[in-house]
Amino acid sequence: MTSSGSEAAGLQLLVGLGNPGEKYAGTRHNVGFMALEQLARRDGGSFKQQGKLQGLLAEVGQGNRRLRLLMPQTFMNESGRSIRAALDWFGFSPQQMLVLVDDMDLPLGKLRLRLSGGAGGHNGLRSTISHLGGQEFPRLRIGIGAPALNPVERKQRTVGHVLGRFSPAEQPALQEVLDEVLAGVDLIQRLGFERAGNRLNGFVAPAAAKLLEQPTA
Repeated sequence: MTSSGSEAAGLQLLVGLGNPGEKYAGTRHNVGFMALEQLARRDGGSFKQQGKLQGLLAEVGQGNRRLRLLMPQTFMNESGRSIRAALDWFGFSPQQMLVLVDDMDLPLGKLRLRLSGGAGGHNGLRSTISHLGGQEFPRLRIGIGAPALNPVERKQRTVGHVLGRFSPAEQPALQEVLDEVLAGVDLIQRLGFERAGNRLNGFVAPAAAKLLEQPTA
């Protein structure tokens, strides 16, 4: 990871990707929402529907630590519409934003911070790239594991996997991951993306160690 103007600009907007409504609450695809909800609870923020942003918005922190938290309510495949509207409304650049997104290519318990990149098959990132007209925006990929190792079986089970909920055995690792995401956001605000990435990209949730040692069924 190399330094960029994103560090000088400072983190202003934190976006969690997910699907709206109780039906999808707590699903793997909504882990970005979960992280924002935990951050808002920790820092005393409350989400309110913002029609002009097509999403739920909360604010936390003060001064140069102030952050806007956005949960698009457009459904995953149209996330970019809400993100584009928020960037335009606040006058932020894509480099002042961090997108929190689930990633099947990472096991539960691991994270990957990147300053740019493709969609990697994720419809929420694909929509964001389309509406922003480029891939140059930071994203924190949150591992949710894959439903199978075999490519054919994995494809068949993908929808059920991402729209399913974490098992009781996975809950301790999930909580450690969410705690680390919040610590990572704090670190980005203090030290910038590159130095935060050194920590986040080396993180393995202690409770996930056993899960990581077991081959996926």
